[in-house]
Amino acid sequence: MTTHDTTETTESAVDPSEEGIDWQTKLRYFLNSDFVRSSPYWGIPFIIMGIAVYGGIGYNLAISFTDYAGIARPSFSSLDLEMYRRALADESFRAAAFQNFVLLVGFTSISLGLGLFLAVLLDYGIRYKETIQTIYLLPMALSFVVTAQLWLWMYSPGNGVLNIFVTALGFDSIDWLGDPRIALAAVIFALVWQFSGYAMVVFLAGLQSLPDDQFEAAKVDGASTTKTYVRIIVPQLKQASVGAAVVLMLFALKAFDFLYAITGNYRPPNGTDILATLMVREAFQYGQWAYGAAIATMLLLLSLAVIAPYLIFQHRQGSL
Repeated sequence: MTTHDTTETTESAVDPSEEGIDWQTKLRYFLNSDFVRSSPYWGIPFIIMGIAVYGGIGYNLAISFTDYAGIARPSFSSLDLEMYRRALADESFRAAAFQNFVLLVGFTSISLGLGLFLAVLLDYGIRYKETIQTIYLLPMALSFVVTAQLWLWMYSPGNGVLNIFVTALGFDSIDWLGDPRIALAAVIFALVWQFSGYAMVVFLAGLQSLPDDQFEAAKVDGASTTKTYVRIIVPQLKQASVGAAVVLMLFALKAFDFLYAITGNYRPPNGTDILATLMVREAFQYGQWAYGAAIATMLLLLSLAVIAPYLIFQHRQGSL
């Protein structure tokens, strides 16, 4: 063994946390650690992500405390909460927040319920299982813009597929996206069509991970198939339910691209405006950059409020 190898072996055997070790040895140990040696590979992406993502979040937060309106540069000499007070007093903000809540609850709950129902059917082994699974997974392969354009055509008041069917039954044509009483329900239905397949896959993976002896034991005890799923199998899908719910709720909070594509402009019809569309409209159409930044910050806080309980749940389950 060479002298260099002997020195490296000795240094690798040194515990830098031990008392009496001089700082030079600790420094050499740190410089020879895997953390430092691998830094050229993870350091640059980490710095870029820190500047582009977290730097942008910090700059947005700083702008929300100003009155910046897109002219010249923002002044950070006087910071206050005026934009947040304005948001809480703004009727448009309260309406968008309420409609965002309805979208979040309705879209998430229906997608989870339909996904669970389909997963149970597929797990039970119905006929044409592969065909049904492919049909419900196909919408997930489409982009949100393509899906929005598809449903925009189907919802067309003049020659849309749905109105052709409605008029064939003898009813009047319906303005699905123009009527504020049903516009949000129409948007939720379209989103459920695209995302129920995702929930189905998550639940199906959870069902197939359960041991088969539970079904056999329930059958021996005389339990029907329905009772076996309701009382034994489905309650064990808590982790799958939480994971799928978090993903769906996060999309409901930031579904700007879908709503923009299906409505065609920054101002959706009454009844479909959410915080994301309000934020973009205030900033890019009206030039109220500070107000838009405040709405974006509150939207970020709502997203963190959704993610934080999930991370706590995963930590308690030992998955983190």
